Amino acid sequence: MSDNEKPTLLVIDGHSLAFRAFYALPVDSFSTKDGQHTNAIHGFLAMLINLIRDHKPTHIAVAFDISRFSFRTREYPEYKGTRGETPSEFIGQVPLLQDALAAMNITTISIEDYEADDILATLSVQGREQGYRVLVVSGDRDTIQLVNDDVTLLYPSRMGVSDLTRYDAPKVMERYGIQPHQYPEVAALVGETSDNLPGVPKVGEKTAVKWLNQYGTLDGILENADKITGKVGESLREHKENAVRNRKLNHLLTDVELPVTLDSLEKRPIDEEAVRDIFARLEFRTMLDRLLKAEGLDEESTGIPSVRSGAEKIPVPQQLLDEELGAWLTRAVAANPDGLGLAFDLFDGKPVGIGIATLTESVALAWQPGRADYAPFEAWLASDAPKVLTDSKRQLKALKSVGLPFAGIAFDTHIAGWLLRPSGTEKTIADLVSRYLDESVPKSDPNQLALDDPATAPLEAWYTIRLVAPLIEALDEGSLAVLREIEMPTLLTLVDIELRGVTVNHAQLTELSAELAATASDLASRAYAIIGHEVNLGSPKQLQEVLFNELDMPKTRANKTGYSTDAGALADLQASNPHPFLGLLLEHRDATKLRQIVETVDKAIAADGRVHTSYVQTGTTTGRISSTDPNLQNIPVRTEEGRRIRASFEAGSGYETLLTADYSQIEMRIMAHLSGDEGLIEAFRSGEDLHRFVGARIFSVDPAEVTNEMRTKVKAMSYGLAYGLSAFGLSKQLRIDSSEAKQLMSDYFARFGAVRDYLRNVVEQAVDDGYTTTIFGRRRPFPDLKSPNRVLRDNAQRAALNAPIQGSAADIMKIAMVNIEADVAAQNLGSRMLMQVHDELIFEVVEGEWDALERIVHARMADAAELTVPLEVQVGRGHNWDAAAH
Repeated sequence: MSDNEKPTLLVIDGHSLAFRAFYALPVDSFSTKDGQHTNAIHGFLAMLINLIRDHKPTHIAVAFDISRFSFRTREYPEYKGTRGETPSEFIGQVPLLQDALAAMNITTISIEDYEADDILATLSVQGREQGYRVLVVSGDRDTIQLVNDDVTLLYPSRMGVSDLTRYDAPKVMERYGIQPHQYPEVAALVGETSDNLPGVPKVGEKTAVKWLNQYGTLDGILENADKITGKVGESLREHKENAVRNRKLNHLLTDVELPVTLDSLEKRPIDEEAVRDIFARLEFRTMLDRLLKAEGLDEESTGIPSVRSGAEKIPVPQQLLDEELGAWLTRAVAANPDGLGLAFDLFDGKPVGIGIATLTESVALAWQPGRADYAPFEAWLASDAPKVLTDSKRQLKALKSVGLPFAGIAFDTHIAGWLLRPSGTEKTIADLVSRYLDESVPKSDPNQLALDDPATAPLEAWYTIRLVAPLIEALDEGSLAVLREIEMPTLLTLVDIELRGVTVNHAQLTELSAELAATASDLASRAYAIIGHEVNLGSPKQLQEVLFNELDMPKTRANKTGYSTDAGALADLQASNPHPFLGLLLEHRDATKLRQIVETVDKAIAADGRVHTSYVQTGTTTGRISSTDPNLQNIPVRTEEGRRIRASFEAGSGYETLLTADYSQIEMRIMAHLSGDEGLIEAFRSGEDLHRFVGARIFSVDPAEVTNEMRTKVKAMSYGLAYGLSAFGLSKQLRIDSSEAKQLMSDYFARFGAVRDYLRNVVEQAVDDGYTTTIFGRRRPFPDLKSPNRVLRDNAQRAALNAPIQGSAADIMKIAMVNIEADVAAQNLGSRMLMQVHDELIFEVVEGEWDALERIVHARMADAAELTVPLEVQVGRGHNWDAAAH
């Protein structure tokens, strides 16, 4: 019988390949909405589908280890003893993988006291004896010994499981210079680090192969050990018991009593209903299509819609205008009181296409401004009828830019998805549809512009309205309140302040950029003079050569390229071992970084002379608003150059001045409120300087006797504790002994014990709940709090400490922004909010409106939350941002 006529037995090492897949695919990109990681399952199944498609096996089995313990660990307890803990993200994936294989009618085999490799070995021998062509898929090199004329090993590359190297006997000879059955003897001599099997010291693969070719077998080598000269011969004679033990342990058993026969492994059709169910649980989107194709099935033959085309039939967009459009909108609004889906196709920041949708219908409008037949749409858009969008800010900005009034924006699926998974990777509507509907959004031709496809906006609108139900179902009551009462109103506020922008003085930035360039050049020249040659001061590799070889400075922490040259590492190095070159290097970096900030802001000045940053509402895990294109939140305030950058931000034409308003110590005030610590509460209520008050308690002196050094230590510790700062971290930050840092923390908690109790309890509660909650109900999940990986667990604990504080501060700022905008509009003021930077708001003020605006800002920021301590607001005035600082 020729090979082509033989049945094909495919046997797979389940754990080995699942682990390979786990490390090949990013953990964060593969998880369900419930937090179950699925990267190992996804990678394994993708590999399996490819194997089925490419090799068309007639019989399949997947072998799994039951545990790390087997007859080998009884014989040698250290066997595999150096393997670390199973990653927490991998735990739970194998049972789900086995469920998926069961749904595919693929047999899985596990046998107590044996390893998966022994099962593969037994199956491969039985397969060969019964006339099968056998394919063994494993990432364990011990399986090389199974290769022969009828058994081929498919071995994964270092890149994962998608690339499998085919090892037949000639390939093994080419790679190792031996016959496959000799591989265990090479491994016995060399040892296997991953299995904790030390070999013969000084014996590498080439030496072992040379001996085998000379003496035939391991026994032959050992019998002739006295003839082998030199240090390697001595090592062999001294450690030959290692080779004997290794050979015994790496021999795969071929006679394990199996609970199956080869006939029972015959490949059967998948259980489609069961496969769809498990794939839905795993939230795999396109995997089902691939499997159906590999099985020779398709939507037409199964009668079940393909995942790729959506579980619901996509409605054909209707082209309606005038009375027909009005009648459709009236009917749709009446039938869908919770809202209609809405989406816009944009081109150059302007709407060019419109989609409106219910769960079963959609309407397409090829937008052209000023047409009377769009009147029903414009009336509905301006009405309070609820509307649902995805990533609505950019679309609403486009409407404002062409003067289209809108109201009733009730729900944004992008913001809702972010509230559910603030650290998630869902950035587009396709991502949301994939996760929450388990479908794939059809993709148009990438070579065509979006405006050439009139169905884009209706399709997005239809998917958007369908996303509402699963998102609302997944959101808890507190998160829904945050969405509706904080985030959606904030969204509308951000639309306005982005469109307003802020006036920036181009001439000042140009002058500053030139000065910084000259400063950087001078610093570089002085640095070169010290070392006697030029070097790329931005190259980590060249800096490593200069710092650690030429200047022989102490090594910083090791990294992949040698030793760290990042800012923190070099600042620590300069503090402990100051050197003129390093000092100039750090100054050069500061000047270069500032110049980059200046040029980024300068390039962003639009034709109206203003910078229009984009505020990212969903860009942080805490709820804080971030800024991009350009980033206006990274401009330093404590350096002269940073203040000069801020001085270029000015009141625009027609405005008298700028007003800045900043929350004072908001995070510490929230800490006082959440902890209920009477000492901190008294400090804030007394109106005294917080850190001087706390310092007086800790150091047992009068507030007037608290030195600047004492105050600095107290300030660092007060804020550090809220971020999980350890005694070691405090000692490093303040450059004091660890013992002093520990004593400082001990004295702090002795005076402010409720803070200690709160910090401990917030983590304990988060471990129980799986999340933290802000004052207003914003949740932040922390699945890694239960991770067996200490690093992940410690990181999660530090983040959980501060999440309620930072999240509450974010909520308070957003509430204040929304209320200020409402009051300014209600009083018909011309003054307006321009920027939000951390805990600060910046406004430009119309002449004669200062008092009215100041009253609004102060009142609304102060009453944004009811805390046990007052929210103190500091207000400043000046023609530019720096002059208005307070």
